[in-house]
Amino acid sequence: MDTLKEIINAKGFKLNFVASELNITRKALYKKLRGDSEFKASEIARLVDMLRLTSKETKNIFFK
Repeated sequence: MDTLKEIINAKGFKLNFVASELNITRKALYKKLRGDSEFKASEIARLVDMLRLTSKETKNIFFK
């Protein structure tokens, strides 16, 4: 199973860009990627759209 960070990299996005698209700081994104804080529903929706995640990928990444 790919991690969210691996999927972001595989799709050619930079973490700075993703953080900007989510309207959060890069530091906040790293905390979320490490599991130190949770993604908001609006952030998950934006990531699903931006990364074109399947339902299975979305479930595996965000709803373990």
